[in-house]
Amino acid sequence: MLEKSHLPKVGHACATALAATAASPPHRPGDGSRRSWMFQNADDAKKYIADEDVKFIDVRFCDLPGVMQHFTIPAAAFDPDEELAFDGSSIRGFQAIHESDMALRADLSTARLDPFRRDKTVNINFFIHDPITGEQYSRDPRNIAKKAEAYLTSTGIADTAYFGPEAEFYVFDSVRFATSANEGFYHIDSEAGAWNTGAVEDNRGYKVRYKGGYFPAPPVDHFADLRAEISLELDRAGLQVERQHHEVGTAGQAEINYKFNTLLAAADDLMLFKYIVKNVAWRNGKTATFMPKPIFGDNGSGMHVHQSLWSGGSPLFYDEQGYAGLSDTARYYIGGILKHAPSLLAFTNPTVNSYHRLVPGFEAPVNLVYSQRNRSAAMRIPITGSNPKAKRVEFRAPDPSSNPYLAFSALLLAGLDGVKNKIEPAEPIDKDLYELAPEEHAGVPQVPTSLPAVLDALEADNEYLQAGGVFTADLIETWIDYKRTNEIAPIQLRPHPHEFELYFDL
Repeated sequence: MLEKSHLPKVGHACATALAATAASPPHRPGDGSRRSWMFQNADDAKKYIADEDVKFIDVRFCDLPGVMQHFTIPAAAFDPDEELAFDGSSIRGFQAIHESDMALRADLSTARLDPFRRDKTVNINFFIHDPITGEQYSRDPRNIAKKAEAYLTSTGIADTAYFGPEAEFYVFDSVRFATSANEGFYHIDSEAGAWNTGAVEDNRGYKVRYKGGYFPAPPVDHFADLRAEISLELDRAGLQVERQHHEVGTAGQAEINYKFNTLLAAADDLMLFKYIVKNVAWRNGKTATFMPKPIFGDNGSGMHVHQSLWSGGSPLFYDEQGYAGLSDTARYYIGGILKHAPSLLAFTNPTVNSYHRLVPGFEAPVNLVYSQRNRSAAMRIPITGSNPKAKRVEFRAPDPSSNPYLAFSALLLAGLDGVKNKIEPAEPIDKDLYELAPEEHAGVPQVPTSLPAVLDALEADNEYLQAGGVFTADLIETWIDYKRTNEIAPIQLRPHPHEFELYFDL
């Protein structure tokens, strides 16, 4: 049945909470923890729908770029054992029109009551299958994540991979944007924006300075109650919040951390997190965005991803004799991610806008090295004490524009390639990488600076992604073509407003 208990769990996102609670092993989904607010089988689903007078079932699946899709059916018409058909040619990155019919199968473990619908509605994530062969659809992001977990087990390296994303976001009062033959602009506004210190109407000060949003108390923090409301909705949905706060950026940049989960479940959690954040903001007359760099001159929104491998209930990343308490397995895992980072970023930082964030000067992790505590490194080893269960690695480059099913799967495959091939990362650097002398900084590898660059890297380096058939060649080719055709080319064709400032009077 749909239940929530309140057992504590180890969390990735908050090092302090993790170190304090890590004496107990992480709970797995469905083991009685607060995440087991779900149906266990078809009979459970039918009984709950009947007993609780559910009116609608919201059918959900993810498109290739990472946006949740849905359609709704009456609860009385829902049979958990039957497939549902849809037109795959109308979904971004899916089928051609001559082979458009696709089938959906319910994943009942993902069922959640929707807090935003007027009539009682249960949301359920679905897997996509070929209606003729019955095979898993190779471009279904959830199927890719499922295959990644199966591949992990098949390697014998580990049986469980945990992921803890920390997705930052902005909350604005309004946003306007348009492009056409004779104009191109965007305009965002926020009562708390630093640019509004001189606003005439209803201005009582206490605006957040550029890069000054980290932790100031109200009234500077205008959004404490909004984040609290989001946190309560997350808790009701089964995501156990660890902490929430205003982030560095002006105009309502925020971060809300919640407990980690296994790969597929963590990706489902992130999609649910984004859904709740956006809808609570909307309910309050605001608008939330996970765009990596919406504001010029201030910090972008990242999505640091904490990761660890376990086997038989035991953690694999800890060795008290290793640098920062890392085991050989953890070090090789880091080596795999850093080696494949240029191609990996095609999935973890998959938009043109992503690379406006990955620039020096805004706390962005542009240095492809690893280090203990050091937030200027792309791979950070958080300080977690001597508890083996708390040891993890944090890849700081990703951003929340990524499709989490693809991003987490790609991260796991890169890390496993490192473990299998014993890829040694370069020596850790514990200095402030932002303050290195130019000649010293020249020897530090950097992240690629554009989406075209990472797509080129993906074309040249993708064998590790095809291990175990997790990513297919078709999926990788489709991803590259989609990004080049639908994102890079249209932007390259359009003059940018700043070009008029630079060149109009030449």
